[in-house]
Amino acid sequence: MNLLKSLTLGVAGAALMPAALLAQTAPAGTAQPAPAGQGQATAGQAPAADANAPIVGGAPMLPSRTIVENAAAASNLTTLVSAVKAAGLDTVLAGPGPFTVFAPDNDAFTRLAPGTLDTLLKPENKATLEKLLKYHVVSGTILLADLLKQIDAGGGKATLTTVEGQPITAEKEGPGIKLTAASGNVSYLQLADVKQSNGVVHVVNGVLIPKLQ
Repeated sequence: MNLLKSLTLGVAGAALMPAALLAQTAPAGTAQPAPAGQGQATAGQAPAADANAPIVGGAPMLPSRTIVENAAAASNLTTLVSAVKAAGLDTVLAGPGPFTVFAPDNDAFTRLAPGTLDTLLKPENKATLEKLLKYHVVSGTILLADLLKQIDAGGGKATLTTVEGQPITAEKEGPGIKLTAASGNVSYLQLADVKQSNGVVHVVNGVLIPKLQ
């Protein structure tokens, strides 16, 4: 079976729920430490010191560090970091960018079919893994406020073209933001506006799957 097809089948039945995203995005300068595995993003102003940095996976996300450096410190993004390194994209995401990354947390990867992640991490599947990960990256910096404006301007939906080439559709659902992949599977933003030196990360609760080609 095509590996991307098995990915799609693996997440087809996943019961993802929208997060109260807007409630999780702290006002500028008010981000507080969160319990390990959780975190809050500071919207509107990059924290200048550790005390003001948003917490993801128990670690402060310093705006002076790159996407790769911050993700490597977050305990809930370890699977993503391993995948990025296996695909050889760690150097790219440590570059100047800027990039907007929709970062699946560890739980998101557990919703894939059993054994799928192990298969993706094998050297012979590097091209497929790279394709999958690039589908979570958009060139430029898109903050939550920017995304909401694009959704409103688009009549309720915004189309984001990923580095992989295929689009992701973003729309409001209740208090949250739903992302729909080209293959039809969905993911929800869990944490927005985690600013990096080379872009921004939005933590999501599902792995987005590009359309089979």
